[in-house]
Amino acid sequence: MVGDLAGETARLRAAGAITRIELLGVPAWTVTDHTVARQLLTDTRLIKDIDAWKLWTDGVVTRQWPLIGMIDAGRSMFTVDGPEHRRLRIKTTQALTPRRLEELRPNIERLTKELLDNLDEAGQDGAAVDLKEVFAYPLPMRVISELMGVERADQPMLLDWYKKFFSMVTPQDERLRIIEDMDVYFTEMVRRKTAEPGDDLTSALILADEGGEPLTEEEVVGNLKALVAAGHETTVSLILNAVRALLTRPEQLAQVRAEEVEWKQVIEETLRWDGPVTHLLMRFATEDITIGDTVIEKGEGVVMSYRATGRDTAVFGEDADEFDITRPTANRNIAFGYGPHICPGAALARLEASIGLPALFDRFPDLRLAVPVEQIVNLPVMTQNDIAALPIHLA
Repeated sequence: MVGDLAGETARLRAAGAITRIELLGVPAWTVTDHTVARQLLTDTRLIKDIDAWKLWTDGVVTRQWPLIGMIDAGRSMFTVDGPEHRRLRIKTTQALTPRRLEELRPNIERLTKELLDNLDEAGQDGAAVDLKEVFAYPLPMRVISELMGVERADQPMLLDWYKKFFSMVTPQDERLRIIEDMDVYFTEMVRRKTAEPGDDLTSALILADEGGEPLTEEEVVGNLKALVAAGHETTVSLILNAVRALLTRPEQLAQVRAEEVEWKQVIEETLRWDGPVTHLLMRFATEDITIGDTVIEKGEGVVMSYRATGRDTAVFGEDADEFDITRPTANRNIAFGYGPHICPGAALARLEASIGLPALFDRFPDLRLAVPVEQIVNLPVMTQNDIAALPIHLA
């Protein structure tokens, strides 16, 4: 339940390392144990292909299921496995090497300053301002859009589309229309860049020919659509959840500001304790898989509950439910996944947070919440840990 993530996480963990759940009426398995999750995320018997899902091939699950768009999302590196996954992923990983990310740093710093200026203006005279709307939301969208070559004028439209796509209160017919609109938008974008390539990742994907045949139009569109989504959603939550945690723990914020603790430790502990993804949908068993006393039968679906794995006491200690930026094991988190499908934008998200968070607190050292923390609620989203708003005062 998005209104009680802590309670949901505790109940899932109490149910066992792997347990049965229902996703809006659809049965599945979910993994809550850190070690089991790492094992299954590298198990080649679990694949992304929706045609391996018995409930789908039997017609039990249809396009009217609200979560279908996150699983049947078109052909991309997010929905295939093995050699085809490597072929679809290679150009993206080449574009997001540590060297290329460092080249992006000045641009991220520029965008951060622009948005902090906007935040300063919005918060004049003690006015409460929503940190999400003015800073945390636009920063990663602008970064990923510039990287992919998305026009700035289109970014508000895309933010609105993705917000409605992920929301559980969006009528399914509207969500399906949004999926169609996204497909049209990104297909037209790919065709424009095919005719006139630019200095962006979309053009690089179009021109890629490493490892055999080049990517098809459908494959480029699928990669692009998913990268824009993952490239902004995760960073928004990472920034907001870190700010909320620090503002409600002044002693830990003081440690960071005194440089007793590095910002990267704040980022890793936030990813572990209050990460951007709650549940990742879905992998399917191509044969029976035995985990302890549990058998995942061929054709069944498996969900990774990353929030639960981040609270694993066997890995993170008996106080795993507490936020502690000095925790030595925080960097063992798998908040961005593990194995072949680990999020290709994980390093970019970490980079944006490592620039945005210190810049925010340096610019506004007296930053504080404008409402009691209990009034900060999540949007009705099942898969992301998505705060609705984070009202703050700058001084």
